[in-house]
Amino acid sequence: MTDFLTTLKAGPLLADGAMGSLLFERTGRLSETNHFYESFNVDRPELILDVHLSYLAAGARCLKTNTFGANRLTLRQYGLEHRVAELNQAGVRVAREAIAKFQAQRHDPGPFFVAASIGPAGVIVEETYQEQIESVVAAKPDAFLLETFSSLEQLAALINLIRSRLGAPPIIAEMTIHSTSTGDLAEFDPVTFVNRMRDSGVAVTGVNCCAPWDATAFVEAVKDSPAVRAGQILLSAMPNGGGFQRIGNRFMSYVNPEYVGKLARSFADQGVRLIGGCCEMHPPHIQEMHNYLHARQAGERGARVQTVAAALPPVGDAEKRGNGPFSRKLIDGQFVVSVEVLPPRGTDGKVSGSKIEFIDQLAASGLADAVDLTDGSRGIPLMPPGDFIQVIRHRLGWSTDRLELIPHFTARDLNLMGVQSRLVGYHATGIHNVLFITGDPPKMSPTYPRSSGVFDVDSVAMIRLAHSGLNAGVDFGGSPLGKHADPRTHFTIGTGFEPEALNQKRELERLEQKIANGVDYVMTQPAFHHEPLAVLVKYRDQCAFLVGVMILSNLDHAQRMTQIPGVVVPAEVLHRLAQYENPADQAKAGQDIAAEEIQWVRREGWDGLYLMSPGSTTDVIRVLQAASH
Repeated sequence: MTDFLTTLKAGPLLADGAMGSLLFERTGRLSETNHFYESFNVDRPELILDVHLSYLAAGARCLKTNTFGANRLTLRQYGLEHRVAELNQAGVRVAREAIAKFQAQRHDPGPFFVAASIGPAGVIVEETYQEQIESVVAAKPDAFLLETFSSLEQLAALINLIRSRLGAPPIIAEMTIHSTSTGDLAEFDPVTFVNRMRDSGVAVTGVNCCAPWDATAFVEAVKDSPAVRAGQILLSAMPNGGGFQRIGNRFMSYVNPEYVGKLARSFADQGVRLIGGCCEMHPPHIQEMHNYLHARQAGERGARVQTVAAALPPVGDAEKRGNGPFSRKLIDGQFVVSVEVLPPRGTDGKVSGSKIEFIDQLAASGLADAVDLTDGSRGIPLMPPGDFIQVIRHRLGWSTDRLELIPHFTARDLNLMGVQSRLVGYHATGIHNVLFITGDPPKMSPTYPRSSGVFDVDSVAMIRLAHSGLNAGVDFGGSPLGKHADPRTHFTIGTGFEPEALNQKRELERLEQKIANGVDYVMTQPAFHHEPLAVLVKYRDQCAFLVGVMILSNLDHAQRMTQIPGVVVPAEVLHRLAQYENPADQAKAGQDIAAEEIQWVRREGWDGLYLMSPGSTTDVIRVLQAASH
């Protein structure tokens, strides 16, 4: 077995994105006479080298060569048929040079791989491809990538031609597919295709140059097929960037890099081993894929973090009732309200002051029980929530918190030792309620130094370590937290849930793990309609659930929310806001929608409310008052 296949069998490998659409973006010209993209391998190698380096810097570990159209038939159209061998071998060579340069710059040992790209052309396979195949084999790439084929018969004939050549590397075979208006894959049976590729001796198969939702449909159709489950063939997925699309009640942009990042994580969870992009998938998209695949590894590492049995049982409701008004009401079965506040990002005292003034007004209103403070929300650096809690207490002169102050705690920024140290510090400073989330990967501006997520553990592991470890009186290694009679912490433990996650099965599996690990309450992402919450019904007697409600400030805000993965704004909500031209009227409509949602949450007997108002906090008290009538 080659190093390439060994690496794929060990876990997901990230490939790069588009070559053609990125060259078009950088040169402003399509392939044409005297400007044929594949000729750049020799005529303008610095341009191809820079594209490859951009993808490597974004996190790609497998480069596709710039040889998609470097076959005899296509080159003949541009008078370049005499350069088949030259352009193909140069394509492999430039990719290797890019990897060598990147490794020297970053001191990255790899592994890195090169896949020689071959695209569809003429129907006479041997005449079209023989010279290209022979020149590629001589250049010794790690794999052949047959991509964007729509004819299964042409693809099969090309596979047979490659396998007849001695020394040919493994084959990755990808079809381009399209769904019908009903969502079915048009005239394409994914399982039959996978089986045929396996029988043809293909090592990796999948789809490319298709919409993200079509790639998702393909993966879901084949992931549990016998050939895939037995490891007889590996899966690949390289969709296009897509575009604005309405699917059912969804209105969102599939060009959004964060969306494709979460899509990559979803593919990996379903067993896809080679993940990348095609048209309009550029370095920002690949970087988000890299970030989310890296974050996914937290769960794998966290699952290996075990807690040594403690001498004392974890603290229970009796101890947690004293953590504040939120914990007390939660344990007593009363409806609880928590309002999200973002800590300040910079040093402007007015910004901090306005947030603290709002918290003081919220406490005086009696309409909320807690304020939860985000931890680098959306992967952007903010003041740590624990530090902001101390600023709040100092500025308001609180010796006893009038609202329970709940810090979000992400796994992104601290290693395992740092997680324990911060929690022990929280306990010592009177912060006894923590919301554990895995966290978004860092999303730095282009002028900000590159920052990497740590993700030693994920939210599932942090819940277990807090409940069965610290709340039982031992550290993460099983050593007592002190020699006194009861060294236990008494954290109330919260976490998050996405009702409309891209991978709903994985989200529910993680919820079950969180409940089993000792979580006390769950806050959901905003639910602008009720149907997605139905999946939580069977868990409501096992844990407390606070339903997320977001106050939309205007139509533009609502449309931006549609682009966030895991958040769906129904068409009727967009239509309701669009009825008004005046932004003030749109804001009032957004408040009314939120108040109606809160009333529904109460009527349906949910345990509480998690209220978000990212545009402004000025509407929060008004909405809570309206919802109480």
